[in-house]
Amino acid sequence: MNENEISGKIIGEAIKIHRSLGPGLLESAYKECLFYNLLKTGLSVEKEKSMPFVFEEVKLDCGYRIDLLLENKVVIEIKSVEALNDVFMAQTLTYLKL
Repeated sequence: MNENEISGKIIGEAIKIHRSLGPGLLESAYKECLFYNLLKTGLSVEKEKSMPFVFEEVKLDCGYRIDLLLENKVVIEIKSVEALNDVFMAQTLTYLKL
């Protein structure tokens, strides 16, 4: 399955969850629901995937965690906020770099 097909499934499940639950819940609630629904589709899903930080050839556990990683191809960073800002994009780009 390619990234576009995976993304289509993710968006479909996210919309179902949002229609069912609406806004206002914690990110953790949306993450658990999306994790559950994506597992039901048969996709490989990892939750809270640890991302080691490498500094001067030493791996450091700094607590970086990807919310959901699908098929080892697609990173999902869940936000439950009124508006997105640049720091959220920077966070996601950091995960891709790591």
